[in-house]
Amino acid sequence: MTLAKFFKNDKNIIIGAIHLPPLLGYKDFPGFSIALKNALVDLKALERGGVDGIVFENNYDIPHKISVDAPIISSMTFLGDKLRKTTRLPLGISVLWNDYRAALSIAKILDLQFIRVPVFVDKVLTDYGVVEGEPQKVTGFRKSIGAEKVALLTDIHVKHAKILSGHDLITSAKLAIKNKSDAIIITGKWTGNAPDINVVENLRKNVGKFPILIGSGIDENNVKDLFRFTNGAIVSTSLKSGAKKPEETNIKSYAQRIDRNKVKKLVESTIIDK
Repeated sequence: MTLAKFFKNDKNIIIGAIHLPPLLGYKDFPGFSIALKNALVDLKALERGGVDGIVFENNYDIPHKISVDAPIISSMTFLGDKLRKTTRLPLGISVLWNDYRAALSIAKILDLQFIRVPVFVDKVLTDYGVVEGEPQKVTGFRKSIGAEKVALLTDIHVKHAKILSGHDLITSAKLAIKNKSDAIIITGKWTGNAPDINVVENLRKNVGKFPILIGSGIDENNVKDLFRFTNGAIVSTSLKSGAKKPEETNIKSYAQRIDRNKVKKLVESTIIDK
């Protein structure tokens, strides 16, 4: 499955991420009316800024669970349904920390185009436990629910985690491709941190034309350089209004909204190469 099948092109793709607030069951859950209002504000800012697609995720459900409970699945299905009915852009979901079953199920129900799988072929240590990739189970489950049209965007050596599997980045990339990933995602070490450009260039040399997306740290200052070797990026933090929050794991708080002007500036930074 090529990225151009649902995005309008297969290069210089900007996927805007909507970070949902703490959801049902978490102590800071603000209620569905506020959660929905903020998600729609961010959606409009991303659309009007000119992104190519949207992904939504339960970014502020901290502490995360490797597989989420029913309240989170219900929350994300409810909010995702509202987003799906509001936008015509390609829409995807990431259920953190690594619940591909929930993500694929919601994607199937809501007719979403893709999911993000943080751990697909690696074994990593996170603050929430050890996560081991299960690529054959991912693709098998996708087939079992008739969701083969849902693309798998899969991280390799994902941020906020210590790699345990012993695979170097190139080996992980090739394993992901072999196991039917539709695009590999490369990140820095943490939120807001871009991967080293030399690492990205070497990855491109080793995977040929296979789609690569940047999963963290993209902004107007580095997008042109990183897009020389990649097909696009998933971005949110650099597009939010206000200052960074040193006490926040996610750099910005869930109360900070996407700034349309920042989105537009980032998108315009790629136009010359489109």
